Amino acid sequence: MIALAFLAGVLVSVSRSVNGRLALSSSAMWSSLWNHVVGFVLLSAVALIFGGLMPEGLPDAPPTAWAGGTLGVIFVASGSYLVARIGAVTTAMLVIAGQMVSGVALDLLSGHEGGLTFRVAGVALILAGMGLAQTRRRR
Repeated sequence: MIALAFLAGVLVSVSRSVNGRLALSSSAMWSSLWNHVVGFVLLSAVALIFGGLMPEGLPDAPPTAWAGGTLGVIFVASGSYLVARIGAVTTAMLVIAGQMVSGVALDLLSGHEGGLTFRVAGVALILAGMGLAQTRRRR
């Protein structure tokens, strides 16, 4: 599982770089559109081959079930825009920092308070590292 998670992280960085380059030659929205069209076609082909193209209960899905796709479009489009302008490393650090801060906040809101001190310390270290990397980059 660790190797799969690591591979997923590598693929996110590669995907951002590819989309960022496409955004430079077109626009972040065009890059995002192509990302999602190709992803839809590939996912549809895999689902047709292995089954499960139309999940049961789709008509009864709650409105929140549709939020993931909407948030994904915003994430991909903003990533395409940012990587092309501030670079892959800075974008990745900001995305990770945003994920960590929001993750701690969501854990607090949902009642998962265990280890709060260590979580906040981890987020502080990520933010400090991001600040350090930006300081070195400016020199």
